[in-house]
Amino acid sequence: MSQITVIVPHWNRRDLLERLLGLLRCQTCAIGEIVVVDNGSRDGSVELARNNGARVVALERNVGFAAAVNRGIREARTGFIAVVNNDVAPQPDWLERLRRALDEPETQFAVGKLQDAAQPELLDGAFDTIARAACSWRAGAGRRDGPVWSERRRIHLAPFTAALFRAELFEKIGLLDERFESYLEDVDFGVRCALSGYSGVYEPAAVARHQGSATLGAWHKDTVRRIARNQMLLVAKHYPARCLIQCAWPILVGQTLWGVVALRHGRGLSYVRGKLAGLAMFRRVRTECKNTRPSAPALLSLLRRSESEILELQRQTGFDAYWRWYFALARAA
Repeated sequence: MSQITVIVPHWNRRDLLERLLGLLRCQTCAIGEIVVVDNGSRDGSVELARNNGARVVALERNVGFAAAVNRGIREARTGFIAVVNNDVAPQPDWLERLRRALDEPETQFAVGKLQDAAQPELLDGAFDTIARAACSWRAGAGRRDGPVWSERRRIHLAPFTAALFRAELFEKIGLLDERFESYLEDVDFGVRCALSGYSGVYEPAAVARHQGSATLGAWHKDTVRRIARNQMLLVAKHYPARCLIQCAWPILVGQTLWGVVALRHGRGLSYVRGKLAGLAMFRRVRTECKNTRPSAPALLSLLRRSESEILELQRQTGFDAYWRWYFALARAA
């Protein structure tokens, strides 16, 4: 097997990093190198990583998830690249199973089953999907594990929480878009993969546990602000004029409903700030991406396929309130 570089983007939480490095040493698949890209931690994380045999790229400040991962990808010299968040706890055979999944023809990446660290019988997620609203769903999030989530399937959007890629994919597609900073940068990358005809595999036998938002905490104001902004950036970057017209109602419904969810978590102001930031960047991003924007039929086909997948999975496993309302309102268009 070709060697693998494991990239760990990190910021503080020395305890999580120490646990992850220990679990990576126990992997049944050989790892060529572990690269910890440290976003200016002040808790001794750099020294810990070096003492545990990792190569450290020490940045002076927190440049965001996308920029940190990109730096790690540039440092890699192997045929395969794994990206693993510091709050992930992979099973010993996690990497080996993902690597074997990449032996399938036309497979550029692989992701496994992420269980909730606090309640392993529930899923943290499996793979990503996207609706016409430019709102994404981490398929399986909060669902009880079961047969639906134990079937291997072809996917197009890989969560960068814990995934394995062919290194050549980043040469073909490009790196993560650093304008997103953190959150939805992997959805943007997945959209680019799908539109270019590249796909991957969801391998449920590759199991890891994920604490989720361990550094900032769930529904942190910065998390909500960035997601609200980046929903706008997905539209600005990928939606041709025809798609903007055809998807105007779903975009309004989906992103407004997401604001209602944020408000229920006490983050209404963060949501508004994110949308204002997205509007401020909207025209510039559309101008910068005018030559790389896909055709309307190609994007609409992708969005409709992915949205149909969301609907089917919701029907099979029970509707979230958000998606129940979204489909009730948006499908009328």
